[in-house]
Amino acid sequence: MSNKVVYSIIVPLYNEELVIYESYRRLKKVMDCANENYEIIFVNDGSRDKTRDKVEEICESDEKIKLINFSRNFGHQAAITAGMDLALGDAVVVIDADLQDPPEVILKMIEKWKEGYEVVYGKRIKREGETLFKKATAKMYYRLLKSMTSVDVPVDTGDFRLIDRKVCDALISLPEKNRYVRGLVSWVGYKQTCVEFTRQERFAGDTKYPLKKMIKFAFDGITSLSYKPLVIAGYFGGLAFSIGIILMVVTITKDMFNKTKLIDFGMMISINMMMFGVMLGCIGIMGQYIGRIFDESKGRPIYIIDSTTNYKIVNKKHKIIS
Repeated sequence: MSNKVVYSIIVPLYNEELVIYESYRRLKKVMDCANENYEIIFVNDGSRDKTRDKVEEICESDEKIKLINFSRNFGHQAAITAGMDLALGDAVVVIDADLQDPPEVILKMIEKWKEGYEVVYGKRIKREGETLFKKATAKMYYRLLKSMTSVDVPVDTGDFRLIDRKVCDALISLPEKNRYVRGLVSWVGYKQTCVEFTRQERFAGDTKYPLKKMIKFAFDGITSLSYKPLVIAGYFGGLAFSIGIILMVVTITKDMFNKTKLIDFGMMISINMMMFGVMLGCIGIMGQYIGRIFDESKGRPIYIIDSTTNYKIVNKKHKIIS
């Protein structure tokens, strides 16, 4: 077997001590079946449990396993980005450690890659172990995102996918700090296809994406790929202005003809509250974009590496020697 790395498996980690051994076991079993050289890159995103210790233990016994430790928690997308920056493989796979996305699907992705596809994403046809609320909101979000952007972002997909080396290099070259990786993969293009699978129940532990993080992630996805929310905010402003004109005309007409009161004080308060709500909502949408501009203008790195295992970083551009 050649020493050249053919496959790089990127596994973001945040407080995954309960799943790390099983995740490693299943990934190793699958990749050994590929019969080509590979590396598994665990990216420890500032975990506060024993995740780091357990991965370092694995690294001592298996040189194919590599570990990147962040200086603090920078987020899931930053962890994926770091893995891509340091990956050596001709094909790069992103998969979470919780085993909801079955590692066995990677072999099907490899088959598609060898057929000539440069992006092979996992499409969830069924979600096991998730609440009705989670399933419904996920379904709504992906379809909303698809309708809000001209980029063809496939529905019912996550970050679980295989990308070719040229796609990985294209993603590395993109300068933005607030990264929405699955959207960027669609944006760069190339020949894409899917592999369908049933998403499993989480092997152990709790989800790392509670409702608050999911909402932020949704905003990141929409604002990174589309400016349509700003257009919609303008439409709302025009609608509010039109309602105001109509009410003014109605009020003047009523006073001129001294008819019965058409708009009472309570209705006026309600209308004003509605108008203020529209304005504040529009300001909030603009704030999302202004915040992204602010983050980009600071020029800070997406992540900071504290240490690595089974890697030797020789310069600031992440040139490495395995």
